[in-house]
Amino acid sequence: MEDISNSTDCDQASHVITIPEVNKDRVALMHRKISEPPRLLSTAAGKHSCCIFRVPQSLVEVNGKIYAPHIVSVGPYRRGEPQLKMIEEHKWRYLGSLVSRTEHAKGLKLENLMKSMAEMEDRARECYSEAIHLTSDEFIEVMVLDGCFVIELLRKAANLVRFDSDDPILTMAWIIPFFYRDFLRLENQIPFFVLQRLFDLTKSPPEEQSPNPPTLSLLALQFFNNAMQRPDAAIERHGDLEAKHLLDLVRRSLIPASHPEPKRRRSTPTHIIHCVSKLRRAGIVFRQGNDESYLVVRFQGGVLEMPTITIDDFTASFLLNCVAFEQCHRACSKHFTTYATLLDCLVNTHRDVEYLCDRNIVENCFGSDGEVARFINNLGRDVAFDMDLCYLADLFNDVHLYYGNSWHVQWAGFKYTYFDTPWSFISAFAALILLLLTVAQTFYTVYGFYNDKKK
Repeated sequence: MEDISNSTDCDQASHVITIPEVNKDRVALMHRKISEPPRLLSTAAGKHSCCIFRVPQSLVEVNGKIYAPHIVSVGPYRRGEPQLKMIEEHKWRYLGSLVSRTEHAKGLKLENLMKSMAEMEDRARECYSEAIHLTSDEFIEVMVLDGCFVIELLRKAANLVRFDSDDPILTMAWIIPFFYRDFLRLENQIPFFVLQRLFDLTKSPPEEQSPNPPTLSLLALQFFNNAMQRPDAAIERHGDLEAKHLLDLVRRSLIPASHPEPKRRRSTPTHIIHCVSKLRRAGIVFRQGNDESYLVVRFQGGVLEMPTITIDDFTASFLLNCVAFEQCHRACSKHFTTYATLLDCLVNTHRDVEYLCDRNIVENCFGSDGEVARFINNLGRDVAFDMDLCYLADLFNDVHLYYGNSWHVQWAGFKYTYFDTPWSFISAFAALILLLLTVAQTFYTVYGFYNDKKK
């Protein structure tokens, strides 16, 4: 008989687990990593206060270096990059002239500016999605230096302060156009409240005593309007606009109050629409709109009305950075993302761009029609947003329903095929005449045959 007790002891011995020694240094390292906050995407990035982000790598891979400043850095993200050193030297010159003027006029010294920025350092740091690896003194220096440079440039552009006659920033025509783009790149921002504080502190006595002094928002919008060419009335209406930073300021000035985003989802899902060529075959007509903002798009009675948008280097950079901002910021509307999606839907090939140019909806200052088509297609790539809650949700569905009407499609397809161009009309008319002549010839042949039989 088998010894059961011995068998049980053997089984227990065979299931004994030997725990190896744990590397205590590795455990300590893991505990340290657990206690350290994220740096590349800090916990502040999820707060409403966070508004300055690194552009997502997925967008950088699609659109390349369009998010990177070319000649000037603003804020800590791009500070110290080699290609930006030229303007970095002129920042100190502008800061010196501003401090010299304010010290003479009102006794405001550089120390006063530094102290004022120190009071809002924590608030300013929270605006950045990444942890800023600068000491307190370095961070405050960046805010004062870059903020004063921007403000001094805005004042000089508005003739509130004189440019030096030999200032290369003014005399070299290529520099200012790069400022228009670099000041509106997402990674190249400082908080607007920092600019506002510096602007208020450095006002000259004539500015303070003026009955209607220009606001910082108005000066900024006037500066960028040199590249955008909007009506003066549109700029003045937004003179008191509040924003997170300069990019957000210009972005908000273009968002129409008449086109808010819906607060509730539609009962039916929103549908993507077809490209220009297919919509034309369905009888949809494209017409140039007259609104101040190209975001105002309307559809009624088979007519899609879109204001003119000028596609050039400035607009391309601005649109892409607005979309990147809306992709990152949790609290802002998605108007530019929606508009980018609309353009991406409408444009498939250079022929779609060519037609929109012919209808004065697109003004091409960018390159060939093919290059504009590629830009628009990239504008909508790797972009996420809720179509049911976008400001054009009703328009998307109205166009979709109109396109799905079989009578519209058949009649419009017939007109598009035979009457779209003079040559197609002539060909169709000639074919119709030939058909009528053939029918007439057949009739008279048959008619003559019966007459001969009767005789």
